[in-house]
Amino acid sequence: MSAFDALAKARYVNLETFRKNGTGVQTPVWGAPDGDEIVIFTNGDSYKVKRLGRNSAVRIAACGVRGALKGPWHDGTARFVDDEAGKQSALRALRKKYGWQMLLADWGGQLRGSKKNWKIIAVRLGSA
Repeated sequence: MSAFDALAKARYVNLETFRKNGTGVQTPVWGAPDGDEIVIFTNGDSYKVKRLGRNSAVRIAACGVRGALKGPWHDGTARFVDDEAGKQSALRALRKKYGWQMLLADWGGQLRGSKKNWKIIAVRLGSA
């Protein structure tokens, strides 16, 4: 199984982003395959978004809900998905993988008004 396939099948992925001083910060998140990238959604005000704005280099690994690794780390490059078609494609991929849980997150985000602040992150494996 390829690294991409393993990450695509993992229930959770651990996304490691890097501070200004180079220290890695690991965050377990949902990730779904969308084309040749793993897509993730998060709050636009989160620190991982701020760190990615400065440094697009990431590491990603399959993990459990609390971040315990279930596979090796893979280097990657992250980007923000800003176009509407790309966002919709990513959300479809997340809904396909996570089903009712993602629909519940969608619904809750709409009720709270936080969905308008969601950021979609797309990770491509391999170094830039």
